[in-house]
Amino acid sequence: MDRITRSPVEDPADEQPDEAPADAPRGPEGTNRRAALIATVIALPVTLLVAVLVLVQLAPDAPAPEPSPSATAARPQSTAPVEMAAPALAARPATLCRALLSQLPPTVRDLPQRPVTAGPEQNAAYGDPAISLACGGAEPALPPTSDVYSVNKVCWYADEQPDATVLTTVDRETAIVVRVPREYGAALQWVPPISDTIVAAVPSGGDIPAGCSR
Repeated sequence: MDRITRSPVEDPADEQPDEAPADAPRGPEGTNRRAALIATVIALPVTLLVAVLVLVQLAPDAPAPEPSPSATAARPQSTAPVEMAAPALAARPATLCRALLSQLPPTVRDLPQRPVTAGPEQNAAYGDPAISLACGGAEPALPPTSDVYSVNKVCWYADEQPDATVLTTVDRETAIVVRVPREYGAALQWVPPISDTIVAAVPSGGDIPAGCSR
C-alpha cells in the first residue's frame, strides 16, 4: 500500500519578526504602561479636586457676623395717650372741630394716630414723638412781614420754636394748630393730608393774608 508522506513546510509563526523601531511601543507591556501614565495624569487633578471639596465640606462654618446696630433702626413707638389741653369752645368752632376730627386720616404719612388725654373732639396726635393737632384756637396776630405758606389750599403761618415748628391756619373760620417736633425735619411736609381734611370740613373765613395764595 502506497504511503503518502507530507513534506514539512515552514510555519510563518516560526519566522523571527524584524526588530521594532526604538520609539514604538514594545508589545502589550508598553501599551499598558502608556495607558497607566495617561490615566495617572488625568486622575491627579481629579483627586486633588475631590480632596479640596472634602476639606471644604468638613471645615466648620464660619460664624455669621453680628448685625451692627443701624443708625435708623426703628425704636419702639409709644401708643400712650398724648397730653393735650381741651379748652371750652363756642358752639360754631365746636361744630367745625367735631367735623374736622371725624374726618382726619388714621395716619399722617407713616405715623399712626394716637389717643389724647382730653378733647378727642378737638384734639388729635400722630406718631412718637407726637405731632399734635388742636382745633378751635385763636388765629395768631401776624407781623407785617410774616411769611405764610399755602399747602393744598390751606394757608399756614409757621412759628419756629426751639423744639418744634408750630403751624397755624390763617384762612379758616376757626384756627387749627399743628405742632411738629424738630425730629421730623421740614414741618410743612407733614400737613398735606391734614390740609385736605381742613378744606373738606372747615370753611375759609376771617382776614385772609394777602400773601396767602389759593
